[in-house]
Amino acid sequence: MSSKFAYRGYTLSQLLEMPMDEFIKLLPSRQRRALLRGFSEEKKKLLEKIRELKSGKRSIVRTHIRDMVVLPEMVGATIHVYNGKEFIPVAVTEEMVGHYIGEFALTCKKVEHGEPGLRATRSSMYVPLK
Repeated sequence: MSSKFAYRGYTLSQLLEMPMDEFIKLLPSRQRRALLRGFSEEKKKLLEKIRELKSGKRSIVRTHIRDMVVLPEMVGATIHVYNGKEFIPVAVTEEMVGHYIGEFALTCKKVEHGEPGLRATRSSMYVPLK
């Protein structure tokens, strides 16, 4: 069973046609407050770069701005988001609308401990090997 994407009862095409003020009312309070305060200069530049990417004038968008709310017009773009060490490519999908782009470029790696002495913690180095 394939279900169509809907954000708060609206399809992506309806969200794209909707004025920004109406879309902001649908968001959770933290994102709504962030957008009502307006975009900073960096966020405006990022939106322009994403529009250039969608029109074909630009091939890649790299950004350090992790606190940008994913807007419906960003769907379909691939944004390289900095995680503190490297740029992580994030392909924006319909389900990401209303989230922050930084949520999809994790800053911490999962710790995977190996065998004792190999890629393990300092204390487990002294476990005798068989």
